[in-house]
Amino acid sequence: MKNMSGSKSVSEKFIAPHIASLPASGIRKFFDLVNAMDDVISLGVGEPDFVTPWTIRESGIYSLEHGHTGYTSNLGMPRLRRAICDYVEKNYSVSYDYRNECLVTIGVSEALDLAFRMLLSPGDEVIYTEPCYVSYPAEIAMAHGVPVPVTTRYENEFAVEPEDIERAVTPRTKAILLNFPCNPTGAVMPPEKLRAVAEIAKKYDLAVLTDEIYSELNYDGNHLSIASLPGMKERTIFLHGFSKAFAMTGWRVGYVCAPAAMISAMMRIHQYAIMCAPTVAQEAALEAVQNGGNAMVEMRESYRSRRDFFVKGLNDAGLECLMPHGAFYAFASVKNSGMDSAEFAEKLLCAEHVAVVPGEAFGPGGKGFVRCCYATSADELREALKRIKRFMDKQGSL
Repeated sequence: MKNMSGSKSVSEKFIAPHIASLPASGIRKFFDLVNAMDDVISLGVGEPDFVTPWTIRESGIYSLEHGHTGYTSNLGMPRLRRAICDYVEKNYSVSYDYRNECLVTIGVSEALDLAFRMLLSPGDEVIYTEPCYVSYPAEIAMAHGVPVPVTTRYENEFAVEPEDIERAVTPRTKAILLNFPCNPTGAVMPPEKLRAVAEIAKKYDLAVLTDEIYSELNYDGNHLSIASLPGMKERTIFLHGFSKAFAMTGWRVGYVCAPAAMISAMMRIHQYAIMCAPTVAQEAALEAVQNGGNAMVEMRESYRSRRDFFVKGLNDAGLECLMPHGAFYAFASVKNSGMDSAEFAEKLLCAEHVAVVPGEAFGPGGKGFVRCCYATSADELREALKRIKRFMDKQGSL
């Protein structure tokens, strides 16, 4: 807190400038308003409405009941790492050695932090697509890197254009960060564009980080990982986890697969900061990766059904919205309301008690849009659409 003269307090002087300059999360800031209201239908938080499937929960319970409460290897349980590498090879066509090319982390967030701290020296630049998950630019900055956004566009279905990435490359560029299917847009990358991005990475000798946390939630075909393309495994950091596809957000288990030298460097950071992911969560993740496929498919098909009627309902209400090809978000334009996205979200919340996230929370490229998460019950989605339609009808009559 600053004193009356406006100068910094004693405690503020100790905060590192690159941390003091970090903005607060636009999502959390908005949901402070939500938490103060009753009868709110929240389409904001990106979390499955399913509970973790029973067999996965049962594995965690079994672990506790049998006293599996000690540390595991810093890298993670060998059985889990072996199962993860088998899963990645089967589903993404990339082969990793579980002994030295896989690290189990506290969610994908820790995996990203480890990767950036391993890669970046002060001033190194990371190109990433925007609108994006709110943590990306902050995590780059916390590792003393420079975030370099490349805006994706509605008219291209929010897939990044390879030439835009190439134009952003400078002598300080160290890496490209991809997230497809994308939070917040639900976009996927056409294979030909992904191959072009891979060629850019090789041409300029760049590392690639690929966050594929939503990859199982691809509604229109087989997911293609950039790590599987020729010449890419050795320069790619593959990031994934269990939160979205297996409804395990609270278990906080992620993983990173990469060449052994990179994993060794990340593990050294991990072992001093974290030690290891919780044993009970690793046991549950093992059950998920080995036997959770049927439950995952059932959840995905439920999201597909909700996506279809919810996106149609948004368009019928006057909010132009592309059909997302992955994840569980609809990214709707609010231009027909005559408001910017922050004003729209606040007025919709106050008037109809429906919470959506202003697009600016995901970077300047999100201006004019709001993110709606359809991973909530069908009944709530129908009621939300009624309220949104009523709100838009009122705007038209003003």
